[in-house]
Amino acid sequence: MIPGKHTQWTFALVSLIFIFLPNSPALAQRVQTSPETQTPAANETGTPPDPEPPGGKRVLGVLPNYRTVDQSQVTGPLRAGQKFAIASKDSFDYPLVVLSAALAGLGQWTNQNPSFGQGTGGFSKRLVTGFTDQTLGNIMTEGLFPSMLHQDPRYYRRGEGSIWLRTAYACSRLLVTPTDSGGRTFNYSEWGGNAAATAISNMYYPDGRTAGANLEKLGMQIGLDGLANVLKEFWPDVKHRLFERNQDGTSRH
Repeated sequence: MIPGKHTQWTFALVSLIFIFLPNSPALAQRVQTSPETQTPAANETGTPPDPEPPGGKRVLGVLPNYRTVDQSQVTGPLRAGQKFAIASKDSFDYPLVVLSAALAGLGQWTNQNPSFGQGTGGFSKRLVTGFTDQTLGNIMTEGLFPSMLHQDPRYYRRGEGSIWLRTAYACSRLLVTPTDSGGRTFNYSEWGGNAAATAISNMYYPDGRTAGANLEKLGMQIGLDGLANVLKEFWPDVKHRLFERNQDGTSRH
């Protein structure tokens, strides 16, 4: 994701959680046992299909949700190819093209990276570099580094407890991650992968190549990944409250 540009958008999404998240324990139980969070049956070949991520493939129809899982959906460690497949889905999901264009327009309006200039040329540079940022970050943190370090890039939802406990848990996943062998370790993939992506971005960003600017970009990206975890933790609850229907067919909203 693009450091700096996503801040307002992400905070807007997070605010929806704290406005609409139901406090009822019964609702939390219904979300955990809904058909979306169950592992689908095996197909005719005997190979179970990929389970639907909790809350669906996208948060609010925009933020990719492909690496989010409930514990009940996990059947074993991911192969390297599966990790890169998740990174690819998170990078090239079609709503991100529209979002990248919108953020490129915002960057042009605020004159971010002034060396890119204005007009069609400046917009094109902002669009391409922003999309490249997003792709590099995902490939590094969800594909390459987890494969090399035998770490699991999936986000395991807690799905229960108070809002603050679940928020703390979501943010703590920036520091702790599962290993392929089932243990826990420091999330080197998150930090090393984003650091590598930030370093590579200096090749196509003429502005802000100083050490301080790079540290700021890295810190911003880590923070945005933490906010994304919070959204993924609560999105099934929000979706159930706002969009799903009661058993009698009436809308919850």
